[in-house]
Formats: sequence, structure tokens, C-alpha cells
Amino acid sequence: MKKISKDQRSSCPIAGALDIVGDRWTLLVIRDMLSNKQRFDDFLKSPEGIATNILSQRLRWLVENGLAERKPDPMDGRKVIYSLTERGKSLKPLIGTIAQWGLDTIADVAMVPEHQEAEDTPQTTDEETSSDLHLEHFDFNRIDLL
Repeated sequence: MKKISKDQRSSCPIAGALDIVGDRWTLLVIRDMLSNKQRFDDFLKSPEGIATNILSQRLRWLVENGLAERKPDPMDGRKVIYSLTERGKSLKPLIGTIAQWGLDTIADVAMVPEHQEAEDTPQTTDEETSSDLHLEHFDFNRIDLL
């Protein structure tokens, strides 16, 4: 279902998408949700160091724009958890493409699997074959993109 953002600047689809996810933090919060982070404190542990007030604003924005949902935490009814809606999950290929672009064009970046020991961490290139590491090697449900 197509949804119109109240802050939409024009009918350009790129401008419309950027109006929703084009700030400095929103795609990083979505990345974390794709890595199964759900709780406010979990998002704060991401290496980029988002401030609590900015995180609150971005989570609220994602919910208001139908990309995420907010529910009571079944482990602690005083807290809430966040998860992506189908609309939010549809951004997974975009995030993958951006991650691949970063791997291909930016020095000193890597994708680190969340549940792997540091010595097993894949590098951005395979020195024996000099082939680029591609996103199909990663399960977005198990990794944290750094």
C-alpha cells in the first residue's frame, strides 16, 4: 500500500523516499532492526553513538510513517519493543545496496557478523583471489553492519 508522507516535498519518488529515510540516523536504526534489535537500550549500543533524544525521535518517526511498530515488551510490560512492518522490511534491499556500495568504495569499512568471534570476522576482500566480498555472503537477520 502506498502511503503519502505529510512532509512530502514533491512527487519525485527519490525526494519522497528521502523525506522519510534520508536523514543521518533513520537507515541506521532500520539496519539495527534488521539485525533483530528491538529495545531502546539495544539501539543505543550501536557503534555510531546516537543520542537518546534523536533515537526517540527516529523511532517515533518510523512508527508514524508505517515503517515500524511499537508494542509492549513481553519480558517487561513497563517497556516497549520495536519491530519493522512489512513496509519497513521492504527497505532491506536498499540497505544491502548501500552497504555493498560502502564496501566497494570506502576504505576501512567491514560487515561484521554479530555472532562470530573477532578472529573469524570476514574482511572486505579475499587477498588470495582479490575478489570483492558480496552481500550474498551475509544473512541480514544475523549481522550488525558497521
